[in-house]
Parts: sequence; structure tokens; C-alpha cells
Amino acid sequence: MKYRKYGNISDKISEIGFGTWQLGNTIDWNGPNEEESLELVKKAIEYGINFFDTAPNYGEGKSELILGKALKNIREKVIINTKIGHIPGKDIKNFDVDIMKESIENSLKKLDTDYIDTVLLHNPPIDMLDNDTPQFKLLEDLKRQRIIREYGASLDFAQEVDRLLERTQSEVIEILFNIFFQDVRDSFQKIEEKNMGIIVKVPLDSGWLTGKYNENSKFRGIRNRWKKEDIERRSKLLNDIKEIKNNNESMTLEALRYILGYDIVSTIAVGSKNINQLKENVKAVEKRLEKEKIEKYEKLYNEKIRKNLLPW
Repeated sequence: MKYRKYGNISDKISEIGFGTWQLGNTIDWNGPNEEESLELVKKAIEYGINFFDTAPNYGEGKSELILGKALKNIREKVIINTKIGHIPGKDIKNFDVDIMKESIENSLKKLDTDYIDTVLLHNPPIDMLDNDTPQFKLLEDLKRQRIIREYGASLDFAQEVDRLLERTQSEVIEILFNIFFQDVRDSFQKIEEKNMGIIVKVPLDSGWLTGKYNENSKFRGIRNRWKKEDIERRSKLLNDIKEIKNNNESMTLEALRYILGYDIVSTIAVGSKNINQLKENVKAVEKRLEKEKIEKYEKLYNEKIRKNLLPW
């Protein structure tokens, strides 16, 4: 494993982190059951992973519980990030301050810890990104109480990122960033100036950047949101990526190495449903992507995606 700086939170965070949406999620994502999940987290630690990204709604509430069990005896050696805003078992968001307090209390209990390293507002509305909002006042208060070490938000677009940087004291940010989604790249210089911890989410575009889907693929659960034309367009773009990749290594490694090609990134929250996927993800740190390739992927985005963004 290789390590990077995570803002002011840590000088040593694993480049490949462990996304936990799949833990205990045996229905929507064919994820591992509890026993398999515990073994998966154990193996991640053996591979040198020390960052774990979770949320109350992951695995309909099971993710945090499983993570708490798996990390109990090594809590001080790992970094845990969780979120607030999404309601477990419901497809809704709620940033009411009282509900946020309850969410943090529940996360502490499930994670079996008396503090959380970083807490993020989970895709809040843009007008909430301000020090003067009740939500950020609460986060600052929790930090003063040492219930959380640092806070920030999980965001998708440069406009949101810029507002977070300009109007809050956030020290960490989670961004939607991969070969298909590069809008936040426009904010990278501003983020770097703030010395923030940067988590990358959805690095494989919910499986598309593994190369396993095509125009005939069928989806269920949350991925059922894609229209036929969205699927066909992604499939065509995937062919463009394969031409640029031009090697025998997996699409997964190419996609993760593209992200690691940006020094500003602290860690990638990538999910693994089994040991084989975990092994593949960890291999991404073994090589660096050539600068010329990174520039080609940026050009692909600028020419074919930027003016007509893909729906997430």
C-alpha cells in the first residue's frame, strides 16, 4: 500500500480506501453477508488499508454495525468517515439539526466508538454550504466537543465545491470524480490551496468503469435509474476509453490509476464485494498512469462529456 496526506487529519492515509455501501447489502448489490463482510474488512486491513468510508443508509443501516465490529480492536489505527443526511431505508434526505444529532449518536453507537474522524453532509442543497447555517454550526460544535475531528460535505459539482471552500471551515471533502465525471477538476487548484483532505467517491461509475457492462446490460435497484439512451452512450464512451487504455490490464486498474494520477487526491473510497475485487483494487497503487494518458482522458471528457453531462 502507498499512503498520502489527508488534510490536517492524518499524514498517512491509504491511497485505496474501503467503501462500505456493500457490507450486509445482500439484496440490491449482491453484497457479502455479515460473516463475509467481517472477513473482507479484515483482509483490507492486512493489505494496508486504513481508511473506511461509510454512511447510516449503507446496507440499510448494517454497514456501520459491521464496520464497528470489525474495527473495534484497532480503532486508533484507522480513519473512519461517515455522513449525515440520508435516512436509512428511505429514499429521502433530511438535514434537520435534531435529526442530524440523532444520526451522529446512532453512528457512534453502531461504530462502537466515542469519536468519528470525519463527518460529511451527504449531498446537501447548495444554499446549506455556509458557516452561518444551523447544520455547519452543529458540525463546528461537535468538533469543539471532540465528538468529530473534522467535517465537510460530499459533493458532485465544482459549483458546490467552490461554495464549500469559500463559505465554510471544512477540512475534508468527498467528490464525485472519475473518467466519466470530471466537473470537480475545475476546483482542484482551490482545494489544493486549502490543504483539504480529499476522498473520491463512485470511482468506477457504479461498475461501468470496470468494463463489465455494455449497451445490452440490464440493471436493478438504484442503477435502474439509467435510461436506455444513457446506457448506450456510456457503452460508446467505454469503447473510447478502451482505445486510450491500449493494454492488457483491467479497466478497473486504469480507472483507479487515472484518479491517483492527481496528487491532490488523498484516498479513493472504492467498494469491494469479495476478496478478488479487493485484491484488484489494491493493485492500483503498484503503477502510476502516464501523464499523456491522463491528458487524453481529460480531452475525452472535454470533447464528449463536458457540455452534455452524463446522469449519475
